[in-house]
Amino acid sequence: MSLRLRLLLLIGVSLSLLWGGVTTWTLYNLDRQIRNTLDQRLSMSAQMVAGLISQNAAAWDAAAKGNKRDTLLLPAGKGLACQISSLRGEVLARTAHTHPDATRSEALGFTDLTINKEQWRSYTTEAFGLRVTTADRLSERNQMLHDVLFATTLPFMVALVGSLLLLWFGVKQGLLPLEKIRQALAGQAPLTFSPLSTQHIPKDLLPLVSSLNQLLSRIEQTLERERQLTSDAAHELRTPLTAIKIHLQVARITEGEEAKTALDYAEESVARLQHTLTQLLTLAQIEGDFCWDDGQSTSANEILKLAIRDAAPQQPERVQLGAIATAQLALPQALAVTALRNLLDNALNYSPANSVVRVETQRLESAMCFSIIDQGPGLQPAELALVTQRFWRRSSTKGSGLGLSIVAAIAKRFNGKLELSQHENGGIKATLHLPIQR
Repeated sequence: MSLRLRLLLLIGVSLSLLWGGVTTWTLYNLDRQIRNTLDQRLSMSAQMVAGLISQNAAAWDAAAKGNKRDTLLLPAGKGLACQISSLRGEVLARTAHTHPDATRSEALGFTDLTINKEQWRSYTTEAFGLRVTTADRLSERNQMLHDVLFATTLPFMVALVGSLLLLWFGVKQGLLPLEKIRQALAGQAPLTFSPLSTQHIPKDLLPLVSSLNQLLSRIEQTLERERQLTSDAAHELRTPLTAIKIHLQVARITEGEEAKTALDYAEESVARLQHTLTQLLTLAQIEGDFCWDDGQSTSANEILKLAIRDAAPQQPERVQLGAIATAQLALPQALAVTALRNLLDNALNYSPANSVVRVETQRLESAMCFSIIDQGPGLQPAELALVTQRFWRRSSTKGSGLGLSIVAAIAKRFNGKLELSQHENGGIKATLHLPIQR
């Protein structure tokens, strides 16, 4: 069920019940008041006739005691009949063109009669030895009541229909911003995730539009990462795959030492391919929505120990530890070790074989700083700005060119940062800021 239909049904049914209840209560009270008013008219008519009799009581008394007389016919009023009779039941006067039984009632007060399938309501009172009865037809009374009730109900019905029409128009106009949002989303080209405009958007819908824009931005970033991964894979895997293919072809057509050398080269290309794939997948997970939170914290010392073990398993003496501080880091152990290992790998690989790589740690207010200083040839200022880009590397160096990109991505993912600078004694100083747990 659409939101518009739900609102129309909910508010429309509520309005209908409200107007129906008010109308029913009004009609009920109006019916009771009209019936009481008509009954009062009967009783007041009888009292008025009795009042007229009191003004000439002697003549009416003589008429009542006489033996022979003719019934006096009175002019008939519309919808109302009247009869004056003695206490003995002799009719002295009555309205013309009225059935005599309609006003024949021996009981005082109000009485309902049915004469020739026609209902009458009468009122009888006694005064000065005479009985006065007034009556009216219930059919005429009901017709008048029906006319009054219809005239009263009609405005309520018009108001109800008008309210429903206004409700329909109001709901349509009220939901117009949502319709514009739908049209804006539907009108976007495929694989286009432009943010929605927040101009002329009601204040209540701003959180919704902001959330949609954030969602569109995340989707766009995800697709961009996928395109980047595909492009990177196509760019970087082509060379090792080609090399593997060539070396295998050489091994097929040669024998002996030459074939063995070709297979060794193919194995090196496979290792390079495996390393590049691992780096690409790691980078994609770091930049994506992969959840790395394992609920555990690790000390900086433990992470540093693991990184040195992985980066320099054969020559740990090349890593020299300086000032060491400790703290619990607020990021997964695997990523922290990966970042430090990549920095140590770069420092060891691009420094002379017998040189030393110095490692220092310093605890700040909200971060732990790992400083790694090598004795390599260093980089030019322009190169320092490019070194964290994917696949950037000097033409004379080997490697995938993803190591520092992964370090920068890890720092960015967990609100840290990577700083690279030329050291005063030569070489590169890499400082990695990682958040500490509070």
